[in-house]
Amino acid sequence: MKHSKRFRALKEKVEAKKYTLNEAIEKTKELASAKYDESVDLSIKLNIDPKKTDQLVRGTSNLPHGTGKKRSILVLTKGEKEQEAKDAGADFVGFEEYIEKIKKGWTDVDVIIATPDVMSDVGKLGKILGPKGLMPSPKSGTVTFDVAIQVEALKKGKVEFKTDKTGCLHVSVGRSGFDVSKLRENVLKLIEDLLAAKPASVKGQLLKSMTLSSTIGPGIHLDEKAVLNDARKGGL
Repeated sequence: MKHSKRFRALKEKVEAKKYTLNEAIEKTKELASAKYDESVDLSIKLNIDPKKTDQLVRGTSNLPHGTGKKRSILVLTKGEKEQEAKDAGADFVGFEEYIEKIKKGWTDVDVIIATPDVMSDVGKLGKILGPKGLMPSPKSGTVTFDVAIQVEALKKGKVEFKTDKTGCLHVSVGRSGFDVSKLRENVLKLIEDLLAAKPASVKGQLLKSMTLSSTIGPGIHLDEKAVLNDARKGGL
């Protein structure tokens, strides 16, 4: 893969070493040179066998400072739960009309929440929603009758993490305009929740390697052992 002259120039500013979390955050902010507020993303290689379903890692994390991105939410439900979802701040609420729109290819939302009573119909949309990562799931909390709680949590910064077919996961932990302290607290909260989701079948250290980067910036390798120690100390 060829990189631009700009990217290569930024990459030259990254030392061939493992950075502490604070150092990596400061460097990421320094190298975020786009005209917009770039996303700050954490990529983690896990010590798992992705071919074994009992080793796949999936969960959620309520980042204390959110991701800095406004997410549009669709709630598929009927009856009194519709008003509950609207009051909580959902962007789209309903059932039949949105089922039909999705069947025609509409997926212009970031998250879809569905109540259990409509999942028999929502499940039929798997071929459309699945590939886009929009299929509601009990594991991620997006299949629930507690729609208000989920909508509010997602609006405040709840993120989902799950391993891909290579045994890695990628999560946005904020924006380059965030203070170092806010990005640090978000990263440590994510690591804490990730460790809590470690499958019993995985032996030894869960985190193999970690990289922090901005949207169009180079990856900065983290000292995973130091980050783990920080997470276990509660971020101190």
